[in-house]
Parts: sequence; C-alpha cells; structure tokens
Amino acid sequence: MPKILLAEDDFTMVSLLKTLLKMEGYEVIALSADEDVIQAVHKVTPDILLMDVHLFSQSGLDILDELRKDPATNAIRIVMSSGASVKEECLHRGANGFLMKPYMPDDLFKLLREVLAA
Repeated sequence: MPKILLAEDDFTMVSLLKTLLKMEGYEVIALSADEDVIQAVHKVTPDILLMDVHLFSQSGLDILDELRKDPATNAIRIVMSSGASVKEECLHRGANGFLMKPYMPDDLFKLLREVLAA
C-alpha cells in the first residue's frame, strides 16, 4: 500500500483527499497546517509527498528545493498542487508532477499512478 504524505493548508481539502485516497488504497498521513514538512518527510519516508505550493507559513517551492538538495530526500516523489499557474516552475525545480486546482479526483489518481510507476 503506497504511503502518501499530505501537506495542504485547506482543512476541507485535507479531509476530502484523505477519504478519496484511502478509498483508492493509499495510506495517508496528513500534516497539520504549520507542521514541519521536511522533518515529517524524514520521519515518515512517504512514497509520494502531495504538497500545496502555498502553505500557511511555508512555501512549498522552498520545501521542494530543500528536499531536492538533501541526498537523504532527493529521490522522494513529490506532486505539487496550486490554484496558480506554476506548473513549469514546480517541474523545473524538481517536482515529479503538478495538479492545477481545482482538479478532479480521477486526475489525481492518474497522476499518482504515473509518478509511482516512473
């Protein structure tokens, strides 16, 4: 069962994603809004980090950069999401995938399968 670490600051979105992903057979660990994402990645070692670009007090892009610089975390699969058009920047900085919000659950599941298979 693939493990997904969820870093998202919208409580409704977290609740919805946890339910949908569990129904699809994923193990889901959701971080609280201001939890240290990098520390959580080290602790949890997820198969995929699903992370919003804009978190309350943290920048998903800065976190992405940090994870890619650290040899212990640079191979972790990271899927970014945002309501802003930042796909190219996310992919350029090392994300494995990007979802523009709002997205359909099927688009999420398809991308997760592609990222896991890569």
